[in-house]
Amino acid sequence: MENLNDLPEFDLDDILNEFHEDPEETPETGDTAAEPEAQEEETFSPAPALGDTIRMGDVIREVREETEEAEPAVAEDATIRIEIPEVPQKEEEQDFTAEDFRAPEPEAAPVLEFNPKLKLRELKRKLVAGPEKRYYELSEMGIGRLQMSILLNLLITAGCAALTTLYAMELVPENRLRLVIFSQVLAMLLSALLGSHQMLDGLGDLLRGRFTINTLLSVTFAACCADAFFCLQELRIPCCAAFCLEMTMALWARYQRRTSEMAQMDSLRKAVRLRSLVKEPDCYEGKSAILRGEGQVEDFMDNYDLPSGPEKVQSGYAFLCLFACVAIACFAGVLHGVSLGVQVFSTSLLVAIPASMFISLSRPMAILEKRLHMVGTVLCGWQGVKGLCGKAAFPLTDEDLFPQGSTKLNGVKFYGDRNPDEAVSYATSLIYASGSGLTPIFRQLLNSRDCKEYPVQNFRNYEDGGVGGEVCGEPVLLGTYQFLQDMGVEIPEGSAVNQAVYAAIDGQLCAVFAITYAKMRSAAGGLVTLSGYRKLTPVLIGGDFMLTDSLLKAKFGVNTRRLAFPAREVRNELAAKKPSPESVGLALATRDELVSYAYAVTGARSLRTSCRLGTALHLFGGIVGMLIMLVLSYLGATHLLTPTHIFLYQLVWLIPGLLITEWTRTV
Repeated sequence: MENLNDLPEFDLDDILNEFHEDPEETPETGDTAAEPEAQEEETFSPAPALGDTIRMGDVIREVREETEEAEPAVAEDATIRIEIPEVPQKEEEQDFTAEDFRAPEPEAAPVLEFNPKLKLRELKRKLVAGPEKRYYELSEMGIGRLQMSILLNLLITAGCAALTTLYAMELVPENRLRLVIFSQVLAMLLSALLGSHQMLDGLGDLLRGRFTINTLLSVTFAACCADAFFCLQELRIPCCAAFCLEMTMALWARYQRRTSEMAQMDSLRKAVRLRSLVKEPDCYEGKSAILRGEGQVEDFMDNYDLPSGPEKVQSGYAFLCLFACVAIACFAGVLHGVSLGVQVFSTSLLVAIPASMFISLSRPMAILEKRLHMVGTVLCGWQGVKGLCGKAAFPLTDEDLFPQGSTKLNGVKFYGDRNPDEAVSYATSLIYASGSGLTPIFRQLLNSRDCKEYPVQNFRNYEDGGVGGEVCGEPVLLGTYQFLQDMGVEIPEGSAVNQAVYAAIDGQLCAVFAITYAKMRSAAGGLVTLSGYRKLTPVLIGGDFMLTDSLLKAKFGVNTRRLAFPAREVRNELAAKKPSPESVGLALATRDELVSYAYAVTGARSLRTSCRLGTALHLFGGIVGMLIMLVLSYLGATHLLTPTHIFLYQLVWLIPGLLITEWTRTV
């Protein structure tokens, strides 16, 4: 690179000509350029005097230094952030305004948004912690051992009864009598061993301050063992067959309670939504109404295992029986000796509690639970059973009788000069205003024809199969064939259809919409069940004017005199009623079907009737048995206190007891 000192010398004019152009002339044309709108001021250093020598290297060096010292250019779209430090103020120097002394405005209440996923998650959490946990506990216990115990006890009972019958027929040799007595006692001990859990439960109830029929069963076993001791001395047959029969029935009751509880827990643990049945007073003609609301798992878990009313009656009766039998035994012992007193005490206990009394409450519930499990419904204990009984109204909606998908449009035919799209629009508008269940299918027709829906004025429900109103200033009538004829609308011959909506605009028939109502098994079963009870009144609160008594009778074959078709105002009032937050659910349904609710209501009524009749029957049988024992004790008729007679007495009361438990099959 050449030395900068050897560069040629230039004067000031040469430098200016080299680096500056004349702004008034362009290099190409020489024309005067337009002056810019705004021209930046340029600052030059003082020009050197003429004749001074300026070296080119010095000029270049100065330009470089100025370039390095200059600040970097900023882009036009760049963002310049200027931070201003805050200067703290002293407290005494702060300025206060009136805004600082105003009370703070209350915060707006947070908006609670409905989240079905969170609600389902909370429901599942409760179901897992309650019904599902209990279901798996019962599954671990199993029912196989109970079934085997029942079968063995049944065989033992049959064997004891056979030996007792042979002895009564004098077919047992004298030298084999002691062996027969020993076999009877061993059979009784084996039966007690198989049912030891049942007797332990009875003793546990006694420790908890309760006296149940299981407790009395334990006392009966002790009395039979004491009587067996005297039987071995006196060479007479003990009443082991009757005791084994009672133990068999007790184990069967235990099995039925366990299977019923497992079915209830299984129904709840599979639920994705719970609906409850609640009874609200004074809703329809002074009657209570069974309404539907959101169900809570706690309504079932807190009440399902509480003792029922008939169970409390049985416990009280068992406690009194113990004292009555002790009194009868003491009376016989005073008159005829200790041995007869012990024999009378054991036989009195056996006849005071008929064998079928053990299953008088558990078997009706087990039979009913099989039906309820099929429809996904559970009763919330005896409290729910009592609450669902009595006189009540049961509101029915259009969806209950004809669920979504069961009603279809089978075709449409237009009449007159009216525009078909206009007829569809007017009919759909009036259908929507009536609140009918036909709204979805009419709106589907409306959307398929790209029509418009209009507001309805002066709406009127005629309560006899039709509605009317003004749409766009024109009177419109919708209803059945008979309704439009009664309203004076001329209908052409050959246009009569059994299930059709007739539409008339300004008194002229304009369209006939053929409707198909499909009969659903769930709806049919529910309606037939509800209409079969005198104290239960199904009330139609839907807005479908097509659901007349003739249609329901033809579709479901029910006696429509049991149904109520109230006025529109009453329907709206009953439909607007909601369960109060304090109301406790009487039954829970996992499916939104009419049969699920109907079986809960009618099943509760059948269960209560069966339990009441069964309890009354067995109390009567037990009291009669104790009176007979009192008479025999007074007479000292020991020849009548045979095991065969005691066993036959148990069988006599077993037959009606089993028949009464079948009552719940009629649901």
